[in-house]
Amino acid sequence: MDTAYVHGYAEPETRRLGDQADTLADLLHAGTAYPAGSRVLEAGCGVGAQTVHLVARSPGAHLTAVDVSAASLREAKARVRGVDFRQADLFDLDGEYDHVFVCFVLEHLAEPKKALAHLKTLLRPGGTITVIEGDHGSAFFHPRSEHAQAAIDCLVRLQADAGGDALIGRRLHPLLTGAGFGDVGVAPRTVYADASRPALVAGFTRDTFTAMVEGVGETAVARGLITPDRWDRGVADLHRTTREDGTFCYTFFKATGSRP
Repeated sequence: MDTAYVHGYAEPETRRLGDQADTLADLLHAGTAYPAGSRVLEAGCGVGAQTVHLVARSPGAHLTAVDVSAASLREAKARVRGVDFRQADLFDLDGEYDHVFVCFVLEHLAEPKKALAHLKTLLRPGGTITVIEGDHGSAFFHPRSEHAQAAIDCLVRLQADAGGDALIGRRLHPLLTGAGFGDVGVAPRTVYADASRPALVAGFTRDTFTAMVEGVGETAVARGLITPDRWDRGVADLHRTTREDGTFCYTFFKATGSRP
């Protein structure tokens, strides 16, 4: 699988992924529950942050969770029980499943449509796929800041340079239909945080999104995408949105489809 995880595999990223999954569980997993006895594949489970919520919402399903990273799988096995964890490249997967779940994976792939087409071969006829992705172009916030936007743009650029697409959320419908799925539907899942929603301010604006941007700062500066002073100003302005008069909004996209 041609992938480069721009955020790295250090402990802060593991913590960020857990914060993100827990904070957004109701938003992202609403409507997703699999029948008891069904065979479910989570492709690209990472550290198991989303796996926890899949198990909680579908306790009777048989879940197989796969990732290419041995280090991530060790974290996942320590995080959740009752799951068949396997280390494998997405393109090497085989077997037959009733449902496939893919969350925050396609954004890191150079050939997301090819990946979806392969996942379709693993579904029984009539089986379903659920795909969740973000889109960094959907972030808007108050106070407005060109420096903060420049920092976000650095992350988008670095992910593109690594072969991924941080703006992939808007592409899910054409990607799924292009890969041959039927009954494709895409719904925006928007998170909005202000001082009246302190849990989202802390869990999403600060500990998920801003932490994600902060994590690529050293690389962005080293590659000459931005000056150190401008980077620091951009990150400070993102944190500024978490204050009493700040706001932050971001849209995820959740797509479903089936194998004809």
